[in-house]
Amino acid sequence: MIHQLHALLEGSYDEMVSIRRYLHQHPELSFHETKTAGFIANYYEKLGIEHKTNIGGNGIIATITGSKPGKTVALRADFDALPIQDEKEVSYKSTVPGVMHACGHDGHTAALLVLAKNLNELKDELEGRYVFIHQHAEEYAPGGAKPMIEAGCLDGVDVIFGTHLWATVPTGTVQYTYGPLMAAADRFEILIQGQGGHGAQPHKTRDAIVAGSQLVTNLQQIVSRRLNPIDSAVITIGSFVADNAFNVIADKARIIGTVRTFKEDVRSFISEEIERVVKGTCMAADCTYDYQYFQGYPAVIPHDEETKFLIESTKAIKEVSVTEQIDPDMTGEDFSYYLQKVKGTFFFTGARPNDAQTYPHHHPLFDMDEKAMLIAAKILGTAAVTYHTKDQSALNANESLLR
Repeated sequence: MIHQLHALLEGSYDEMVSIRRYLHQHPELSFHETKTAGFIANYYEKLGIEHKTNIGGNGIIATITGSKPGKTVALRADFDALPIQDEKEVSYKSTVPGVMHACGHDGHTAALLVLAKNLNELKDELEGRYVFIHQHAEEYAPGGAKPMIEAGCLDGVDVIFGTHLWATVPTGTVQYTYGPLMAAADRFEILIQGQGGHGAQPHKTRDAIVAGSQLVTNLQQIVSRRLNPIDSAVITIGSFVADNAFNVIADKARIIGTVRTFKEDVRSFISEEIERVVKGTCMAADCTYDYQYFQGYPAVIPHDEETKFLIESTKAIKEVSVTEQIDPDMTGEDFSYYLQKVKGTFFFTGARPNDAQTYPHHHPLFDMDEKAMLIAAKILGTAAVTYHTKDQSALNANESLLR
């Protein structure tokens, strides 16, 4: 059956590209993806595939039930875009000013829709149940995964698989980890309150800019001097605002940043350490402060057994030329919530053409190799169908699967 599925996917590649380009031209921001959700629902409606809308917001789940009993496998794709102006000069450039699919979610959606269509054509031969989770709002915390789970998208699910098309990795490469793949992504805000005054009379003020500047430097000592070197973490200041005239000493400064970690105890430790450093720095400068720490998505931690199974599954896919275990990445993803509830894995599917200049995710010139969508669909489909055996030798020996 795997050969049949791959042949169907190859025959549907042009449709996959067409869907992706339509979505690329019509992006919608997180929590506002109503038209995209309508497009997805309409696709399933035309195919006669059972589906439900408004799951935890704009989320959609579709379900295919095979003719034979078996486990329930979930596959997930996100479909929101980013507040970025598309600067590419291509026929499928975004038509929405200031909004762009700059992270490949259009490709995720196209791959999953066509995979569902092709699996539906084979449902008389399928075992078990297949749940296709189309998730809204991955880009903007609190995200769409958590409310979809609370609304029941994982009810009865035994395992979940997901991928991210990764435009910085060559097409044909699959990257994975045992242990954390992506980091917990948190945000903090600090308001330093001093006393402003004339730039010529600093002795009559409490300079919030000087206090903030010292704080930025002091915060970097948390990772270098307070954290166990065996652990990994990032503290990045992304915004430092104290807007005043050239001859005015600022009375306040606002600092905003992000923290990335892989372990929950390290996550808590850094949150507490930031406040300790803020308190000490502001006390030394005779300033007061307000500190807020916002936990975002937890770390993405795939399950080892399912990761091993999926990587074995890629051996049945001719387009996969490299599978490589990588170091964890400090980016974040709310797929983490699914993996906290059920077994599963998440991996990167390379989407960088070898002969073209590429730009990173979240860049105004971002694009990807569309052939990677076909590879992603084959990997997810192969893993979903063969998961029912959980016997690695079945991938090569079981004629009922490979015919």
